[in-house]
Amino acid sequence: MAFLEVSNITRRFGGLVALNAVSFDVEKGEILGIIGPNGAGKTTLFGVISGFIPPSAGDVVYDGESIIGVSPDRLVRRGLMRSFQIVQSFADMTALDVVTTAALTRRPMREAIDYAAQALLRVGLGGKEHKTPATLSLQDKKLLELAKCIATDPRCILLDEVMAGLTMAETAAPIAIIEELNKQGVTIVMVEHVMPVIMRLAQRMVVINFGEKIAQGTPDEILRDQRVVDAYFGDHLDA
Repeated sequence: MAFLEVSNITRRFGGLVALNAVSFDVEKGEILGIIGPNGAGKTTLFGVISGFIPPSAGDVVYDGESIIGVSPDRLVRRGLMRSFQIVQSFADMTALDVVTTAALTRRPMREAIDYAAQALLRVGLGGKEHKTPATLSLQDKKLLELAKCIATDPRCILLDEVMAGLTMAETAAPIAIIEELNKQGVTIVMVEHVMPVIMRLAQRMVVINFGEKIAQGTPDEILRDQRVVDAYFGDHLDA
């Protein structure tokens, strides 16, 4: 049995079908990439898996148990954590406060503060723990999202466009952190538009278009799939 199984997930918003019978699985310790055009349903899919959005149909099984109807905070305590595409934090909280709040899902206060400080060091934000998120650069805000994930002792992380808005040089730090987490056994599912990054990190990929899965396979197989070229890459791969 796979570590994470998504089975025939459908989500309707009135007459709009955002996801239509999407299925895939993720093995323990794998990095799976999910790609697709804007509006394809990728973030909605993450919302369903992480407990923020109830599906209209289908099931999600995590570590052998269905998690449909399980609240996001309970999923975090079970090791399933997600980041958010748009970084948001309370304006008057420091970076340490933000990460401590995440750590409190698994630890008492004193231990959570210490663990949060260590998480900030791991992502390269040591010395910035007393800054507010609003004063951080975009790269540091993205690293703060990763620190929040680390602070929950995750077994599986859903990363929603953690590279968005970064230059290729700025992606080096989050790439290294993701690779380190994966080497430690953390399963990673990534939604990402920065193709060089996803092609480097992902062992397998799933492609979604108009709410439906149109392809899955290794990065090389995805690049050669004409359906993917037509739906996602268009003329960008023309020589």
